[in-house]
Amino acid sequence: MVLTKRGAWIVAMRPRTLPLAIACISVGGFLAAARGQFRWEIVLLCVVTAVLLQILSNLANDYGDAVHGADAAGRQGPVRVVQSGYITPQAMRQAIGLFILLSGLSGLSLVWLAFGTEGLLWLLLFLLLGALAIGAAITYTAGRKPYGYAGLGDVAVLIFFGWVAVLGTYFLQAQSLEWRLWLPATAMGLLSVGVLNVNNIRDLESDKKAGKRSVPVRLGRVRARIYHALLLLTAVLLTLLYTLFSYQSPWQFLFLLSVPLLVSNVRGVWRGTSPDQIAPYLKQMVLASLLFALTFGLGQIVG
Repeated sequence: MVLTKRGAWIVAMRPRTLPLAIACISVGGFLAAARGQFRWEIVLLCVVTAVLLQILSNLANDYGDAVHGADAAGRQGPVRVVQSGYITPQAMRQAIGLFILLSGLSGLSLVWLAFGTEGLLWLLLFLLLGALAIGAAITYTAGRKPYGYAGLGDVAVLIFFGWVAVLGTYFLQAQSLEWRLWLPATAMGLLSVGVLNVNNIRDLESDKKAGKRSVPVRLGRVRARIYHALLLLTAVLLTLLYTLFSYQSPWQFLFLLSVPLLVSNVRGVWRGTSPDQIAPYLKQMVLASLLFALTFGLGQIVG
């Protein structure tokens, strides 16, 4: 594949991953709307901040894997622009710095809009969460001791895509929480971990050679596939449990329409024997998660 400079930057930002960030934020928005607490300007800024953080993570991941050798020559999978020479390490570091600034400004605007000066304690707490999110986005594969190389990426994704994204979006609107909301938040986190798991199963051999101890590298290919099935099954069960706890209408089971796509993803990942065979199920997993979020959210509103 031959890329233009502009095309290389688009590839580095990995636009196919962005719907996942939007899906997780949307669940927090839908839950607030179902309780009459929806604030469109808050949700919009949450989406902008989440997308900026996701792009930051993608750029840092491209840079970090090139530096640490996970994107060495012979790697199978999508083009990595730093390793391929389309973008220099210096230019990528500058882009990472730019998205740190943009993410910080967007996050600061978000918490100021939500709390102003009246909720100073909450403002400081969410600023801290924002700083942690930026740090997590950068240090997944970049830095001296990237936590993604220690197999901790799954934990970070569960925390930031699930709990922080869903519960944070909800709290910024309603400024309250109830324990049941942890169920769909955890479900979205697990689906997001599923996306990462497909990516890591695809890259298992190259990650192993580079010393990247992702969960699939630690578990092995067969157990990583079982782990994948358990992630998606648990997400469905948690959402079903939340629906039963808050049941008002059959429409709340609308999310079950997305389950066949999740089953298809598990089957595809299980049968795939090469990176090229597994790669299409990464995009499919992102889209299945988005459909899951939208059908769940619509069911909450209509119900």
